[in-house]
Amino acid sequence: MKLLLFSDLHRDRDAAQILLERTEQEQVDVAIGAGDFATCRSGLLDTLDILRRIPCPLIVVPGNAESDDELRSACRPWEGVHVLHGDQVIIGGEAFFGLGGAVPVTPFGPWSFDLDEATAAAMLQDCPPEAVLVCHSPPYELADRSGKGEHLGSRSIRQCLEQKAPKLVVCGHIHDGWGSIIEHGGTTVINAGPSGVLWELPIDP
Repeated sequence: MKLLLFSDLHRDRDAAQILLERTEQEQVDVAIGAGDFATCRSGLLDTLDILRRIPCPLIVVPGNAESDDELRSACRPWEGVHVLHGDQVIIGGEAFFGLGGAVPVTPFGPWSFDLDEATAAAMLQDCPPEAVLVCHSPPYELADRSGKGEHLGSRSIRQCLEQKAPKLVVCGHIHDGWGSIIEHGGTTVINAGPSGVLWELPIDP
């Protein structure tokens, strides 16, 4: 299954257009957007109006720049999109589970859609084993290092990784980690970024 992974478009219409063209040119089976389509809760439709033309199924989770309610509302009339936040969808026999928002809580203030670790851990309990986990925040110590060298990822997402052994974790949020691909045990963690990462997901027989 060919996946196109991306995150953190932040109203960048040019980047969204390139992703749209790549799904067509590279015969992508499923596109995955790991949050932050807007900027500070503004301009959500700037990129979604382009992404809605993607011809394959699209899985999205909210980032901290838009809430789950805002993303669901913007995507409601759109066929082929799956907005995940504490739930899953099955495509081509593969389970995809999503968790949006920034985890842990950011210092950015009331505009940021954040979850504390306890809330995130409760929502991640329903993630099936060996799924594809799509989350805005990266797992702690995996693709989460800031420009200052700090690990800013989520401990609850890391715990889910250790317990559920997802095949793939798709994330974003930490801009300094964009493009990082890290193997941890049997899981690949990809901090996708707005340029996008093409990834071949093996299908179990």
